[in-house]
Amino acid sequence: MAKNYFYNLLLTLANLLFPVLSFPYVSRVLGPEGIGQVQFVFSFAQYFALIASLGIPVYGMQQIAKHRDDFEGRSKVFSELIAIYLLSTLCLFLVYLGVIYTIPYFAANIEIYLAASAMVLLGFSYIDWLFTGMEEFQSIALRAVLFKIIGLALLYIFVKDRGDFRIYLYIMMFSFLGNNILSFFLIREKVKLIFSGLHLKQHLVPLFFILGTSLASSMYTDMDTVLLGFLSNDRTVGLYTAAVKLSKITIPFVTSMTVILMPKVSKSFADQNMDEVQDSINQSFSFLMFFAVPMCLGLALLAPEFIALFSGKEFLAATNSMRLLSLLPIIIGVGHFFLYMILVPAGKNREMFFCVLGGVLISLLLNVLLIPFLQDLGSSIANVCAEVAVTVLYIYFIRQYFKFEYEWTLLIKALVSALVFIPVIWLIRDLSLPLVFMLITSILGCGLSYLGMQLLLFKNHVIFDMLVFIKQKINMGEK
Repeated sequence: MAKNYFYNLLLTLANLLFPVLSFPYVSRVLGPEGIGQVQFVFSFAQYFALIASLGIPVYGMQQIAKHRDDFEGRSKVFSELIAIYLLSTLCLFLVYLGVIYTIPYFAANIEIYLAASAMVLLGFSYIDWLFTGMEEFQSIALRAVLFKIIGLALLYIFVKDRGDFRIYLYIMMFSFLGNNILSFFLIREKVKLIFSGLHLKQHLVPLFFILGTSLASSMYTDMDTVLLGFLSNDRTVGLYTAAVKLSKITIPFVTSMTVILMPKVSKSFADQNMDEVQDSINQSFSFLMFFAVPMCLGLALLAPEFIALFSGKEFLAATNSMRLLSLLPIIIGVGHFFLYMILVPAGKNREMFFCVLGGVLISLLLNVLLIPFLQDLGSSIANVCAEVAVTVLYIYFIRQYFKFEYEWTLLIKALVSALVFIPVIWLIRDLSLPLVFMLITSILGCGLSYLGMQLLLFKNHVIFDMLVFIKQKINMGEK
């Protein structure tokens, strides 16, 4: 467990640092229009890749976790799912080509849409679900970090002016696909491919519901970018992309505990060990509340400074969007918690589908109504409302089946502790420090104030408890 914490922390830090190091550079070089155009092409291709996945990344993790100690069973499940994945990928690749060649909208930039088709054609190469199900976070983390570093280097070397938006797209694709393809060379000792006696039909019904869930989830989380592209312009997409990226930058961290515990919880559900499930829920929920709340408030209060530093003054028009979207770390964090700590391990695929379907309907309705009048702010409102609706629906369905307990008072304690950020940031702004030093001083001041409030006022020792827990696991591993 301690190794999993370390490697997942490494991956989380990489996911935090890579946008911090890359987006300020590329946003200044390409501007809102270039960023918007690349993000639209990338998101469009990802939709087809998502449909082709048929929900296998989620379902596959469940199935691999169940067969974690059975090499033959694991190999059979993996072979069946890869066969399905490959067939669906070929079908969606042909559909993608048909769409970009027949719809006039894509004709002006057909070459970059054609290049992005590699995202669809090689989508089946994503097999991190195998390593997640086996709780082998080391492989996932090291590969991801390697390709992020390579991608960052290529970005600095080759993206030099506003005409290099195509190169930026190719680098994004390389980082994504290169990681996936390398993973295929690392599965020899994990599974063996089987070509006979496969039973594909048994997976189709659960995959149908998970696909619907994944597709609907992507629609209400990413459809705003696509709709902005159709209903507004590249500049608006660029502004919105800056606000979303900065608002979501902390989400990999706040959901990291859930990622680590999910395979364990899947096994606990399979064994009907509900006490163990409750223990995992307590761990993950405490971590989420402690970190997500202050991150939301900090992002909202420092939105102008974050945008000015990481995106440039051209993007300051996105400040209000970012302030609204700063709610996402807590909303998505809570939704992710209920989805991957309970619904996914419990196999409630039908319920998951209906939850995200509600989010899709709200997202589509609000985006269509608000974008023409409010542009990027309209998409921000739709994004937040859709996430809230989905999370509420998750809670509703979970209450129908389970009686787990959650310490909601932690949310109130975290919010009260984080209110100290307001005077801290106000005082630091009065010092008129250079932008970088102002942000660093604000983050340090807010962080120390928050820790002091949590320890002195609420006696919350979650950080110390985590350190003790990890130390115990390390000591157990040494014996």
